[in-house]
Amino acid sequence: MALKSWVESANRHADFPLENLPYGVFRVGRRAHIGVAVGERILDLYTAFDDGLIAEEACTRETLNELMSRGREASSALRARLVELLADGAAERQRVAKHLVSRRDAEMLLPCTIGDYTDFYASIHHATNVGSMFRPDNPLLPNYKYVPIGYHGRASSIVVSGTPFHRPSGQTRADESVPPVFGPSKRLDYEMEVGVLIGRGNALGSPIAVADAESHVFGLCLVNDWSARDIQTWEYQPLGPFLAKNFATTISPWVVTLDALEPFRVAPFTRAEGDPAPLPYLSFDGDRGIELMLDVSIKTPKMSEPMRLSRGNFRDMYWTIAQLVAHHTSNGCNLQPGDLIASGTVSGSEKESRGSLLERAWRGTEPIELPSGERRTFLEDGDEIIMRGWCEKDGVRIGFGECRGTVLPART
Repeated sequence: MALKSWVESANRHADFPLENLPYGVFRVGRRAHIGVAVGERILDLYTAFDDGLIAEEACTRETLNELMSRGREASSALRARLVELLADGAAERQRVAKHLVSRRDAEMLLPCTIGDYTDFYASIHHATNVGSMFRPDNPLLPNYKYVPIGYHGRASSIVVSGTPFHRPSGQTRADESVPPVFGPSKRLDYEMEVGVLIGRGNALGSPIAVADAESHVFGLCLVNDWSARDIQTWEYQPLGPFLAKNFATTISPWVVTLDALEPFRVAPFTRAEGDPAPLPYLSFDGDRGIELMLDVSIKTPKMSEPMRLSRGNFRDMYWTIAQLVAHHTSNGCNLQPGDLIASGTVSGSEKESRGSLLERAWRGTEPIELPSGERRTFLEDGDEIIMRGWCEKDGVRIGFGECRGTVLPART
């Protein structure tokens, strides 16, 4: 049964009902404040602390990092107090109302200082699709079903939803009979991903056990890992992604906690018969996935409304959140509060669930027809990609808001 809030816009809100209360950082004026989204409003936690409504001093900072560092217990306790303050019949309603800000008036910022960023490749459907384009006889490499594959990205080029970026330039080689050339990417793509933001870290040299991994997770966000496929094809051997990835990565501004996602947990992905079981350090009986729908739309300058490109589900990931965190630290790597771990492209078994244009247009051979009469195999200048994510069950829906970005022309 859905909870009821005295903040009327929160009741049955598509993204931010009382059951959600995601954390974010916003600005109205000069100073950044931590807040939670509730319907069409933001509860300012900085001023709420100053008024004695909450006791968590970390909410007076300009980023979420200190609150993240205090662990899931602290954020859970704070969330419980916020539900109490915002629920229908709350005794402090009049005091709390003074600290509500319209979301339309707020500028959303990155939720935390992201010190490090790692991108995984956790969808077997995506890995198989991409592999079959380049290695039709052997799409999955031998290690895929044993080890979560990932690479270290670039934290400095992560931007918040709504931030436009310039088309990257780089080396490409379309014809093996001639030398490579340098210029703007002609095969720019999006990748629909889910981001894991780390809360409490671990000491250098001290791995996180897979059964304890989720206690180190502060929450989830949406991620668009923009990719220059032509640059990537030329540069990725033998060391993997580099300039094809680190020119921009867009994340949604609101961080949805695992507490809010708890009602939508499901059994992890069912491995095919004959697949190897995860090694012991990646396996425990309580591991779970999340029933999280993910939607990607495109809007070109000629379109009046966006058109959906794909819709997938995070439950289809071969590797779970706990496995990604445990594997990342299995060699003693130290994660820190605010570090971002991305899932890799979320793709399903159906064509409509493929989470990138590379897959949807099958490497340019199956162009996407748009209502404006345009066609797309890869992104053009002026194209805007809008991503949304939500969970829904028993009449309750919580969402992540939007993760959107627009492609600007390459700088000359």
